[in-house]
Amino acid sequence: MNFKPLGDRVLAERVEDATTTASGIIIPDNAKEKPSQGKIVAVSEDVENIKVGDTVVFGKYSGNELTLDGTEYLILEADEIFGIIK
Repeated sequence: MNFKPLGDRVLAERVEDATTTASGIIIPDNAKEKPSQGKIVAVSEDVENIKVGDTVVFGKYSGNELTLDGTEYLILEADEIFGIIK
């Protein structure tokens, strides 16, 4: 993948939630919500606090979806990111 975000943007790949609950109940695909966490795969030169490899939390309806080489990504503006999971 060869993509470089411009402006104050990052490229993230969504991190999927578990498909079962703590008690072992399987959650069907149609009942799952899109995850609001992602792993950063590319960062614009204008973004200072986020780097490639960080796992971030963002709003449920944030960003724009993009498919590259068969993989779905999300283009986020830096201000749409709530925080970094350490």
